[in-house]
Parts: sequence; C-alpha cells; structure tokens
Amino acid sequence: MNRLSVKEDSFRQGSTWSLREPVYEPPPQPPVRRFLDSFRRDPNRRILPKYPVPGIDDDGGSTGGHQVDRADVDVESVATREHGGHYFDLHAANISTANTMLARELKGRHLQMIAIGGSIGTGLFVASGKSLHIGGPASLLIAYGFIGIMLYCTVQALGELAVTFPVAGSFSAYSTRFLDPAWGFAMGWNYALQWLVVLPLEIIAASITLNYWNSNMHRAVFVTVFLLAILIINLFGVKGYGEAEFVFALIKITAVIGFILLGIVINVGGFPDDGYIGGRYWTDPGAFHNGFKGLCSVFVSAAFAFTGTELVGLAAAEAANPRKSLPTAIKQVFWRISLFYIVALTLIGLLVPYNHPELLGAKSMADASASPFVIAIESAGIDVLPGVMNSVILVAVLSVGNSAVFGSSRTLAALADQRQAPQILGYIDRRGRPLVAILVAALVGLLSYLADLETQSDVLAWLLAVSGLSSIFTWGSICLCHIRFRHAWAAKGRSLDELAFRSQAGVPGSWLGLIFNIVVLIAQFWTAAWPIHTTTSTVGTGDDRPGGSGRADTDTPLQESARDVAANFFLQYLCVPIVAAFYLGHKFWFKTRWVKIDEMDIDTGRRDFNLPILLQQEVDEKLSWPLWKRAYKFFC
Repeated sequence: MNRLSVKEDSFRQGSTWSLREPVYEPPPQPPVRRFLDSFRRDPNRRILPKYPVPGIDDDGGSTGGHQVDRADVDVESVATREHGGHYFDLHAANISTANTMLARELKGRHLQMIAIGGSIGTGLFVASGKSLHIGGPASLLIAYGFIGIMLYCTVQALGELAVTFPVAGSFSAYSTRFLDPAWGFAMGWNYALQWLVVLPLEIIAASITLNYWNSNMHRAVFVTVFLLAILIINLFGVKGYGEAEFVFALIKITAVIGFILLGIVINVGGFPDDGYIGGRYWTDPGAFHNGFKGLCSVFVSAAFAFTGTELVGLAAAEAANPRKSLPTAIKQVFWRISLFYIVALTLIGLLVPYNHPELLGAKSMADASASPFVIAIESAGIDVLPGVMNSVILVAVLSVGNSAVFGSSRTLAALADQRQAPQILGYIDRRGRPLVAILVAALVGLLSYLADLETQSDVLAWLLAVSGLSSIFTWGSICLCHIRFRHAWAAKGRSLDELAFRSQAGVPGSWLGLIFNIVVLIAQFWTAAWPIHTTTSTVGTGDDRPGGSGRADTDTPLQESARDVAANFFLQYLCVPIVAAFYLGHKFWFKTRWVKIDEMDIDTGRRDFNLPILLQQEVDEKLSWPLWKRAYKFFC
C-alpha cells in the first residue's frame, strides 16, 4: 500500500505532497537463525540456466530445440532414450561449470598467496632431504630446475585457459571439454583423490613435527586440533580461506628468505669447528649420487614439492576479477616459487652433504628432524633457530592441509555439476560454500587418527602413493588442453587478439611442458621397476634420534626381495592404474569419444570483458611507463 509523505518545505510556502513506494524491510533475524540460514541454498539463484535441449518440450514431446528449464527435466534420461544406452551430455556439463554458485570474492593477493601457500610445504622443507641423499646436490638443482621450466609452460597455458574460461573445476572441466569426457572424469577424480589423501597426510605430518619438542605426546589430541582448525577456516568461505592462506604464505616466505640470508652467512662463516665451507661438499662426498638413476629419482620428488601451484587456476572461478588478477598471479607466482626453491636448495646442497646420517634417519617423509633446513642450522651450532624452523614447518604443513580441503571440495563439486559424481556433492549454500564436499574432505581427514599407530610410516607411504604422480597427469592434461583449444580457436576463425590473456610460452611451450611431463613418467617407471638399493648407516655415538649425530662409517646395501621390489613399484606408480581404471570405466559405461576440433565449445563460460576497450586502455597506459616497468610487467 502506498503512503503519503510530506516534503520538508515550509507550510507557509505551500506544502508539496508526493506518493512514495514503500520499501519492505524484513524484520531482523536472531544471530543463530541467520547462521543456520547461511547453510541453505539460495532459492532465488538458479543452479542451472535455461538452455536448448533438442527433442524436449513442456509436455515431453519434440520442440525442435527451444529453451527449457534444466531443473524441470531429466536431460540424461531423455538423451539416453534418444541415443541408446548410457549417454554423457557434454553441453550440459559445460553449462553447469560455467554457471557455478560459488562465491566470487578472491582478490589478486589471495590468488598469489593461495598458489604459493599450496606449494611450499613438506616437499621443500622435509622431502628435499631425501632427494638430496638419493641424487646429491647437483641432481637436486637439475631436477628442480627441470620441473620449474615445465611448470612455467604449464602455468602459462593454465593462465590463458583460466582467464578465458573461469569455470568451476578448471582442469577437469577443460579435459572434459577439449579432450574426452572420460579423460575429464579421470582427471577430476585423480585431482580430488590427490587432495583428499593429502589432508590426512599433512595432518599426520603436523603431529609428527611436534615430536621435535616432545616425542612422548599423544598425537590424537593434536590431530583433533589441526583437523578442526582446517575445517573451521574452510567454513568461513572462500574469502576466509584466502585470508588464512595469505597469512600462512607470508610466514613461509619470510622463513625461506630468512634461511637464504642465514645460509649465506653460515656458508661464508663456516661451522664452529670447520671454518669456511664454500663448495667442499660438492667435492667430498660429491655433486652426484647414484648417477643418472639418482637424478631420475629426484624428478617425482621435485614434482611433489611443486604440487599446489595449479590451485591458482582452480580458484579462478571464485575470483572477483580474473581478467585483472589472474595474469599477474600466474606470472608472479612462478618466479617467486622458482626463486625460493632454487636459491634455498642451492644453499642446502652447500651446507648439508648428501651422506649426512640424519638425512637417512627419518621416521617418515614428514619427520622434521630429517629436514635439511633444520640440519643445516643445528650443524652451525645455533640453539634457538631449529625450533623456529620447525614451527615454520608446522605452519607449512597446516597450510597445505588447508589447501587440500579447498582443492578437493571444489573439484568434487564441479564433478557433481557435470554429473560425474553424486549430485549431493554439488550442494552449495548461500555463502557459496560447497558444504557436502567439504564434509567429505573432513571425513577422509579422520584417517589422520592413524598417526598413533606403530606402522604410521607405512600408512603415510601408501597415502602418498595415491597422490604421488597425480600432479604429472594434471599438468600434462593442462598442456594438451591448451594445444587443442588453440587449434579449435584458429579453426573457428578467431584471432589471438580476442583472448583476454595469452600464454607467453604459446603452443610450443605447451608441447614442451607435455613432453617434459611424459619424460618424468618414464623416468619414474624406470626407477620404480629397477629401484636404487637403499643403504643403512652404521653410526658412531650420538643422540637418541634415528641416525644419531655422528657421521656414517659404512654403508651396507640392503638386499631387497622380489616382494619388496613389487611393493616399491606400486608405491611409486600406484597413481597410474588408478587413473587408467577411472578412464576406462567411464569410457566403457558412457561410450564417449575424443572431442573433435570442429565440435569443441569455445564460447560457453567466457566472460564478456569488453576486450577492445580494455586493451586499448592498457596500450595507452603502457606507453607512459619507463622501460624497466615494461620489462617487469612482462615477466611479473
């Protein structure tokens, strides 16, 4: 009902009357009610838009392809009747990922720190010690540099795809759209499983890290604390997750920079009893260990260390302005991570010999006492900093666990949207949180309570086996998707000037990245089938930790039985049969085929960036920049 209002004019000058539409203001709800309502779906937001479905009308008859509501009709069942057998609706999958209900609240700084936070963890701080022992310092640098080049090409390809198509599911959705729905299904579940198992892996690692201060504490208590902390952060929504990762990443970056400065001082000043160090450990015991096979063995460890860099592409669907923030994040993240890794590991190779006994005495891959960072500081006789470094390792482990919930939940929700996973996993509430998928990740995280088992190292090894090669498949698929996308783009007469962001490495870079990923898979097969014989160290007097504090006197080869070799092979290569099973199962069930170039959908999910105007504004702006700024912006 309209109501009369009087303007604030003087009645002596004549009052002015006007009609004003009433504004409905709902009564305020109690905080508890508002909190509970936030977990419900927004009834005013459509889960899937209307789109043409051939052969369906409002009465179930033929329409010739007019608009119908996806929620009102079972497209899969109708398509099954038309095509016979089981049918995968590729067009519906593309529509679903393009119209996600996820909240778009991430800023550029969040995207950069999410990628850094997800990739600086135990792979750098702890697992690099095992790599140093297996391959030596030169192999360590070569392998990490090799993976760094591969990752540069991959991240550039991902940046182009993610800016053009900031859709839910990112890489799995691209594989479905540009390669084969069966391969997209395999890559989606491969990536989801990778992060699902990383969560308990990192929580167990965090509990083991606490043993540095007290080896007698019960880990279950801390597992509960860590798991609840990670779950609560993710329940704050994507913005809360982004802010948490921003803080975590700052701590890790500060620690790495601090170690680099300290490492230079230690190398020049020397250990208390030895004096100047320089490059003595590259001569004695040597730069390489176990020859070429040692180098190949380090490749997968290096790939595992860089895992998480691709999260920036997965987060594109929740970015407020992917056109502006994503290219900067793509370029800066690679250079920052490569700089931190290469410089820090160079110092590690100078300060810790590959035959140091504590590198061999780790109880597990998460044992911080075997961290070469901690070993280097302890060897310098510094009392306080090893504890500080272990605290940083603890933060790094929790950060990667936090990223694991984000990565697995978003991938599972996207799989559900594409009808490649149970539909309940696609439940997204009013705040844009995939609640059911987060709950599934938390349930898998309960495996962390195995930390108190005496055989927890075996549990860690098999959990790591599931995710060990997952990143190689993901990165290789990204490169192949970019190659196929560029072919389809050119075949439809589109110009590269129409792309919001272009890969600096281009199609040749994607081919190089794909070949490098295949080389790593081959190298891993060789080292898994014919492994390097492990050694056990006979040490002199020392402390109670494994390996003691003295130097190894002898190295005794361990004779491995055929059963041990078989177990080692599956520990190294378990991911391959898992991916093959997913791919072949989906292929036989839905009878999907390789997507042809002329059939590729290169429009669904693209955001209208008004590119001609934006690009002209950027060109005009760049003309006023000095040369140094142009060079910086090109690379960063």
